[in-house]
Amino acid sequence: MAANPNCDRFLGRAHSYAAYLDTPEGRLRSDLAFANVQAFLPLPAAPRSLRALDIGSGTGAMAVRLAKRGVHVTLLDSSPVMLDIAGRAAREAEVGDRIVLKEGDASGVANLFSREYFDVILCHNLLEFVDDPGAVLRCVSQVMTDSAVLSLLVRTQAGEVLKAAIQAGDLAAVERNLTAEWGSESLFGGRVRLFTPGILEDMLKDASLVVRAARGVRVLSDYLPPTVSRSAEYQKILELERKLGSRLEFAAVARYAQYLVGRASPAAEPRT
Repeated sequence: MAANPNCDRFLGRAHSYAAYLDTPEGRLRSDLAFANVQAFLPLPAAPRSLRALDIGSGTGAMAVRLAKRGVHVTLLDSSPVMLDIAGRAAREAEVGDRIVLKEGDASGVANLFSREYFDVILCHNLLEFVDDPGAVLRCVSQVMTDSAVLSLLVRTQAGEVLKAAIQAGDLAAVERNLTAEWGSESLFGGRVRLFTPGILEDMLKDASLVVRAARGVRVLSDYLPPTVSRSAEYQKILELERKLGSRLEFAAVARYAQYLVGRASPAAEPRT
């Protein structure tokens, strides 16, 4: 999760967000997203290790996982409280020497990291909240190595349609959400941008980026009846999600879409 510096709603909710990540829903989103990233990690050019940038890093949960695997991670977030929580998590996991904390806005990535290039970039649940997601993607493309993988996680329009139908039984909301550009954010309040594959792919093309793979995240878990315990059945749900999320016909209706993205064409000089 990343805070938009123009939105005060994020500033006082860091601890609430950390608590959300401990719920079955929060754990599932994180576990699935990380598994997908791990499957596409680029091979580092010896002898250096991979360098990662987590934009809108929030509490650092994903960054700590990468650091435990030897990746050097820079965390960027506009919330000092989020970064404090992330720093504490890194120390507790004994990976503080592989994690750098930086306060700043996602729209300034290209300037903040001028002449720095990263092998892995995480941009999870950030584009929903920024004013201009296309501009952020253009900035991100400037700090990627030629073989870099960019992981995007976004809220889907299709997920809002099914949520209104299955969870709320609200047919009017189903009709509205078929073309809705915005949904409601329950944790922080306010609205959240919704994405379709076409919208995101147009933004990526404009930033000279291309989709290498797409995965659905939380394909079925948000639509299960309350008789299914998310805690007791967590492992089974996770296994099913992994299978369904890799199949396009099911991934298309997930609450979140994850795209593993690369640069469309190499630079004139190799970026290392």
